Amino acid sequence: MMITDETIDYVAALAKLKLTTEEKERAKVDLSNILGYIDTMKELDTEQMEPMSHAFPMKNVFREDVVTNGNDREHLLHNAPKKKDGTFMVPKTVE
Repeated sequence: MMITDETIDYVAALAKLKLTTEEKERAKVDLSNILGYIDTMKELDTEQMEPMSHAFPMKNVFREDVVTNGNDREHLLHNAPKKKDGTFMVPKTVE
């Protein structure tokens, strides 16, 4: 697949990036290299390979959901610019 200037502009717009001409050229080279590597990977025979969910062997990585920070409202509000009745005060955003 040929990477065009339009492709780079489209991807940059999706990522909300403003790229210079030099950055666009570098991105074209990088994306072309990535797509070339993917094409190389497609040539590999993976029929005998078992699908995996992680690159490293992992066992149950879940832990118990335990509260560790407690209810220290005064400490949480310590750096609040404005507070009222134990809550943060923020500017009104909806009319």
